[in-house]
Amino acid sequence: MQTILHRTFKQVKRLLPAPIANAMRNSVTAMLTPFMFSYHSGHFKSSFRMKAVDKAGNPLPWYTYPCIDFLLRRNFKQKRVMEFGGGQSSVWWGQQAQSVLTFEGNKEWYEKIKSDMPVNVSLHHVSDADAPTCLAAINAVLATQTNTQFDVIIIDGLWRYELISLAVSHLAPEGVIICDNSEGYEFREGFDSTNLQRVDFYGFASGCIMRTCTSLFFPSQSFIFANSNPLATNGYN
Repeated sequence: MQTILHRTFKQVKRLLPAPIANAMRNSVTAMLTPFMFSYHSGHFKSSFRMKAVDKAGNPLPWYTYPCIDFLLRRNFKQKRVMEFGGGQSSVWWGQQAQSVLTFEGNKEWYEKIKSDMPVNVSLHHVSDADAPTCLAAINAVLATQTNTQFDVIIIDGLWRYELISLAVSHLAPEGVIICDNSEGYEFREGFDSTNLQRVDFYGFASGCIMRTCTSLFFPSQSFIFANSNPLATNGYN
């Protein structure tokens, strides 16, 4: 698409005076860019389907697009994931990671999504009536696990602020905690005493009209920022 546009504009520049050619180029750029973003990111399709998908209809996490672009260039094949809040992201992480342990608080939503989970996703319903009840239910499930350290922990549901200390206590030494909608829920204050570093990914998310933020909290040696990770390519995957 970019190549076609560039070739077309070169021809326009040869045929028309510079002020007119530039005005045409600027107008096309201003009008076409939002449509290209919406199509290539999957935002257009997500808006109509009312769920997070890419342009081909495949599941995406409901994180900001800058964060998803960043995660797509990381290798999670040998990583263990724990997720608070299930859905499209659970399916996506199941395709990316070795194993996924997901906790969901909404019983109706749990019943709806459980049949869609890949075989390496262990989905659990826990009561979210109040924070102590929710945390106790999560800890009861964790007590049955042979390994309770996770390379990736996602806080995207349940009692988000109250889950911070639990997430930190189960984070692998080189792991990362992903917090969605991090402009709220007092995430910054909750992580203040943890000595973890933070990177914010502001931007649009699937099917949403307003910008939001997904943040990563991580120790200094986290695998997520290893120099061996590839740089971003130009354009969408």
